[in-house]
Amino acid sequence: MTPEDEQAAAGALPRRLLPWLVAVAFFMQALDTTILNTAVPSIARALGVAPLSIKAVLSSYTLSLAVFIPISGWMANRFGTRRVFSGAIALFTLGSLLCGVSRNIHVLVACRVLQGCGGAMMVPVGRLTLVRAFPKSELVRAMSFVAIPGLLGPMLGPVAGGLITAYLHWSVIFFINVPIGLAGLYLVYRNLPDYREASTPALDVAGLLLFSSGIALLSYVLEVFGEHRLNGVQIAALVAVSVALLAAYGVHAARAAQPLLRLALFHIRTFRAAVSGSFFTRLSIGGIPFLLPLLYQVGLGYTPVQSGLLMVPQALAAMSLKMTMPRILARFGYRTVLVSNTALLGVLILSFATIGAGTPVWLIVMQVFAFGFVSSLQYTSMNTLVYADVSSEGASSASTIASTAQQLSLSFGIATASLVAAFFVPDRFHTAAAEMIAGIHQAFLVLGVATIVSTVVFRGLKGDDGASVSQHRLEVPAA
Repeated sequence: MTPEDEQAAAGALPRRLLPWLVAVAFFMQALDTTILNTAVPSIARALGVAPLSIKAVLSSYTLSLAVFIPISGWMANRFGTRRVFSGAIALFTLGSLLCGVSRNIHVLVACRVLQGCGGAMMVPVGRLTLVRAFPKSELVRAMSFVAIPGLLGPMLGPVAGGLITAYLHWSVIFFINVPIGLAGLYLVYRNLPDYREASTPALDVAGLLLFSSGIALLSYVLEVFGEHRLNGVQIAALVAVSVALLAAYGVHAARAAQPLLRLALFHIRTFRAAVSGSFFTRLSIGGIPFLLPLLYQVGLGYTPVQSGLLMVPQALAAMSLKMTMPRILARFGYRTVLVSNTALLGVLILSFATIGAGTPVWLIVMQVFAFGFVSSLQYTSMNTLVYADVSSEGASSASTIASTAQQLSLSFGIATASLVAAFFVPDRFHTAAAEMIAGIHQAFLVLGVATIVSTVVFRGLKGDDGASVSQHRLEVPAA
């Protein structure tokens, strides 16, 4: 599609209203992810499993996103952004309804996978629509703007989850998505611009099978590791098979004319730094929303409502300071922001290990607020740097790879955080509060150090990298 065709398609809706429609998907995903965190102990009791075992309910959703996101770009090009986006919302809503009626953890995990199938299309296709509708010079501001309504999800989610768990039934958490999804389906199908390619190559089925099998198997290994379902030899064998599958995909992608994921984009320095840096950073911090509610409720004895309220400052900081982020990037540039901000993220995660029974609430609020601002700046920077040097023809592939890596790291992050915590918790079913606190503190220390180490990825950037999307220009002194 030519720029003129894209502009004509965008004319179907005033461009200033487009981010609000895309924000429907962001809101649904953010609400669905964060609203479950404060309900983890209650769901565990209702289903008769240990709290740390509920990681399967959280990670299965993000894993299914990573598995199905790779075909989102192809489907959008083949069937059009409007049809795919609205179909994704419909599938996500159906999955939410089925999750609400589940009464077994295995059934619940299966329904979460169905949710993920729909969610896999929503955010990347919505992001792709923004990339095609807005010039690069306006992309940071557009994505920052669309994230504001989406950040209502993280702000309302923990509180809503706590209130629902305390006064209603945990299944109501999933039923909330139904009216939101129906409203979003109506608005999106009627108003979203319909971008599509005139000619779409055949789907890379072999690549899809290799890549999906590899990451699904690797995620399963993280899921069962440390739970004595498999012995060491079996675990090592599964890891070897998953690595072989992913390596086989790498070979296949290098030879295929139209691969599922265009790994050649990693030759672009800014794209390589943004995607790999995003993966390693999110791998470390992706489990924080899972660990904090466990610390509050199981360790410190807070109620679900109190735990939810303590999660609000993070989202409030991200939302209230979102519009200042384009100016920060324009003033200091991507390299300076990402290197310093990643290190600061690690320090803040380390500080969570100081939260104990005697920690005043106001200090916890300050720590979480600071973490919310810094993590939001990190996400905005990494998400927009992806497109800095990517051509308009490669935008779909870039969005697909970035979204896949993001969700894969979040899924692995939850599993990693749970695994580290379980390593330090002697008995997950009969753990005293002090032992749970100590185990989660150790997890924070490990994840904090890992986040600081991940700064090395961003040191390969140059001073003016990302200037096309941040409007930052490196000042060169006169000779």
